[in-house]
Amino acid sequence: MAKINFGGVIEEVVTREEFPLAHARQVLQGETIAVIGYGVQGPGQALNLRDNGFNVIVGQRKGTKTWDKALADGWVEGHTLFTIEEACSRGTIIQYLLSDAGQIAMWPTVSPYLTPGKALYFSHGFGITYNDQTGIIPPKDIDVILVAPKGSGTSLRRLFLAGEGLNASYAIYQDATGRARERVIALGIGIGSGYLFETTFEKEVFSDLTGERGVLMGALAGIMEAQYNILREKGHSPSEAFNETVEELTQSLIRLVGENGMDWMYANCSTTAQRGALDWRHRFREATAPVFRDLYESVASGKEAAIVIKANSRPDYRQRLEEELAAMRNSEMWQAGRQVRALRPKGA
Repeated sequence: MAKINFGGVIEEVVTREEFPLAHARQVLQGETIAVIGYGVQGPGQALNLRDNGFNVIVGQRKGTKTWDKALADGWVEGHTLFTIEEACSRGTIIQYLLSDAGQIAMWPTVSPYLTPGKALYFSHGFGITYNDQTGIIPPKDIDVILVAPKGSGTSLRRLFLAGEGLNASYAIYQDATGRARERVIALGIGIGSGYLFETTFEKEVFSDLTGERGVLMGALAGIMEAQYNILREKGHSPSEAFNETVEELTQSLIRLVGENGMDWMYANCSTTAQRGALDWRHRFREATAPVFRDLYESVASGKEAAIVIKANSRPDYRQRLEEELAAMRNSEMWQAGRQVRALRPKGA
């Protein structure tokens, strides 16, 4: 394992140098990886594993849109594409990549196929961490492991095709065979991870739910809406408000942060922008810190899990979701965004 110094904190990570793809193939030789679910993470992980030379099959409900997507991606019915039950029967490693709600619903179907020596693989710690609410309690004689790419399945696939990788965490909840660690690292390398850092199922879900509700999605959307609305209230046009709030961030500044860090981005902006950003970041940090503390406690207590499970179990969940997304989509801010994107030069 490589040792990395993160500002004085030494952390061990796994890279492709010390655990090359050839070794990963050797570790999983003779294994059949059954990817259950072909929605968000399923396609990217399954296709990357297949392209990397692993024995992969897909389990999906027949007659669904995702079944048709799997066919379109080259999975062959009766050969590499099966019903969930058949795939679970054939698989020695079951990658449980359904949504959290889907995992709860399908657990009575999947659990009988978790025979001794198999591995149950997750890309999210939700089902195991909150098993008092989900009912997902695996048998003691199987490995229970996790690899969580730090991004969407779409990003994982795009970076793989570009010859790059998406960083991921890994965790071992249960090692029944003595091979859990080599299995999980091999799978992490196989799906195309950039590097792998160790965590636990609990820490993965706590950080993930906090991040999604916070900086990655919830806070980002809320802050954008607040700034856009203030600019509009003060008489700025929709085009100006959107460009100063979203377009410049997504098309310019965040790319510089991704390339070399926030300090480098600051150093490559105007001195006026530098001074203002350095001063005001403290106020934003102090203003939002209490919200993030409340958010983390809500996640750690299981309250957020209860909200998700209750909402997703409603028969009209999809309808309600579409109504919420439509309200966002049809807001002036995101209608302005649609127009701004249409005006980008071709290829941008």
